Amino acid sequence: MSVSTWRTCVWVVVSLGMAAAAVPASAQVTIEQILKYKPVQPGVEYETPPPEEFSKCKIEVERSGKSSGWVVYGPAGQILRRFVDTDGDNTVDQWRYYLHGLEVYRDIDTNGNNEVDQSRWLNLAGTRWGIDANEDGKIDRWLRLSAEEASREAIHALAHRDERALAAVLIDAQDVRALGLKKEMADELLKAVTNPAQQMRDVLTRSKTITGGTKWVRFDSSMLMPNLIPRETGHADRDLVVYENVMAIVDNGGQTGFVQIGELVQVGDVWKLTSIPQPIEGEQLQVVVGGLLMQPSVAALTTGSVQLSPQVQKLVEQLQKLDEAAPGPMATAAEATRYNVARAKLLQDLAEAADSAEDRELWQRQLIDLLAAAVQMDCYPNGVAELEAVEKTLRSSSPQSELIPYARFQRLYADYNIRLRSAEGEERAKVQEAWVQSLEQFLKDYPRTEEAADALLQLAVSHEFAGKVDLAVQRYEQLVREHGESPAARRGTGALRRLKQVGSSLNLAGKGLSGGTIDVRAYRGKVLAVVFWATWCKPCTEELPQLIELYRQHRAAGFEVLGVNLDSPGAPVQQYLQEHKVPWPHIAEEGGLESRPAQEFGIITLPTMFLVDKQGNVVSSGASLEELKTKVPELLKP
Repeated sequence: MSVSTWRTCVWVVVSLGMAAAAVPASAQVTIEQILKYKPVQPGVEYETPPPEEFSKCKIEVERSGKSSGWVVYGPAGQILRRFVDTDGDNTVDQWRYYLHGLEVYRDIDTNGNNEVDQSRWLNLAGTRWGIDANEDGKIDRWLRLSAEEASREAIHALAHRDERALAAVLIDAQDVRALGLKKEMADELLKAVTNPAQQMRDVLTRSKTITGGTKWVRFDSSMLMPNLIPRETGHADRDLVVYENVMAIVDNGGQTGFVQIGELVQVGDVWKLTSIPQPIEGEQLQVVVGGLLMQPSVAALTTGSVQLSPQVQKLVEQLQKLDEAAPGPMATAAEATRYNVARAKLLQDLAEAADSAEDRELWQRQLIDLLAAAVQMDCYPNGVAELEAVEKTLRSSSPQSELIPYARFQRLYADYNIRLRSAEGEERAKVQEAWVQSLEQFLKDYPRTEEAADALLQLAVSHEFAGKVDLAVQRYEQLVREHGESPAARRGTGALRRLKQVGSSLNLAGKGLSGGTIDVRAYRGKVLAVVFWATWCKPCTEELPQLIELYRQHRAAGFEVLGVNLDSPGAPVQQYLQEHKVPWPHIAEEGGLESRPAQEFGIITLPTMFLVDKQGNVVSSGASLEELKTKVPELLKP
């Protein structure tokens, strides 16, 4: 049924004018007719009861000022639909769909021509707000789109060969004007997304990662949070907010895949891609090349009004030319390595030829970042030694440079990851021990630096994983005491709360996935397991069948489970719960591992499980599944 046909059929009963008041709803429209109507946009998850329960549903009239409409209630009294005339012209202009009593999607007709021109996703469905200017059922542009949802839309566009949907999430000429980008940068960005339809076809022709059945799973990035690029860098006449090295994790028939999204930039309330997504095929290695916005501009490399020296200008041009010819995602490890080595050499030459100390440190920081990332991806020979060489150069040329502890920490971290990756059995314990010793020495040498906060967090986490809780607590406390304003300290504060929780009452409340607020205090008198989890967490899924069975065995005796979901916006949480038939409620707040519940308890690994007794006191703040199997029956005893 089209939108216009629907309106012709029901405008009189939806208007709530005299006719609506005089004529019973049942005489105008039936439950069956209303519930057959669907959202204009595909893939919306909303609630529709089975046909045998239609008789238990009801329709009611509602009015508020000039706004009026009909509300459809389900068998349990939950709202299923709300069709509204918001401007009092006797015509429906909003169609609202609900899941678990919360509105998740809304179709809107803003111009009164009986066609939907806007669509919004709300609450459990995320934050998207799209415009369908030509009213053909496809989103032409976005008014609101998070970084996570932009990556999801890009994957959906590739999987469905939807050229328009891909174009809608790519940066365009209007965006570069809105961002105030300088012409050179604007031209480079627009060049990267020229002819997206052909670029998409080229990508899909050679890809096995992306098929018609590929599903977006989650957003990932090498950056814990977006970075702000100040206007002084010379890229734009205003500050820019950017995510770098974004990756989308996808599912293709049960097989996990990776798609390089690249760089994202925020344009108002919308995040846009600055390049065409590239699937990572087979054993390919991701090439370490930053987005254009995170690279220093020529304008930013001058000191005051002084122009670049001819030598620096020549090196900058060589770097730009190298980056333009950077190997793509189909590159071999050898090609990626050659590129990284060549880029590192140019960065080193630029640092040596820099016209000022500020410019020198800028190039040296880029060199450190490149080496650290390339080493961990195993596409740079002797990378740890190169990092050590940069550190020695800094010590001799700039002994007071803040880059020295930065370079050292990056070297230590890269070396640790390389050794851990190749270690097996007892050797892994030795690697871990050496990592702890290196962190201890780093803290002695650089106790007040920004990197010291990260070192303390890594040290505390290492102790906690090793079961040395007392040592972990000491380091978390030191982190909070000495670096209280750092992001690492916020996580440390939560970890302390979690580790000291045993024996005290659990204070946890949050927005429920199905609406309302869930508070653990409501479970007093029950034995409760609180499980922090996410759809992408493999151990969470592996343990789930046993946890469900434990729940079924002991629920009648007073055992309950409460989930705390830590997925990013746009993750298929409801689909996951339905697929795995998860029967218990969940707290779900935005932010994933950076959300308020995760921060409050310093969650560092998933799943994390709290076991709470009938009095509401925590028995274990890091319970294993085997521990639950043993302790739950004991705690249930009268």
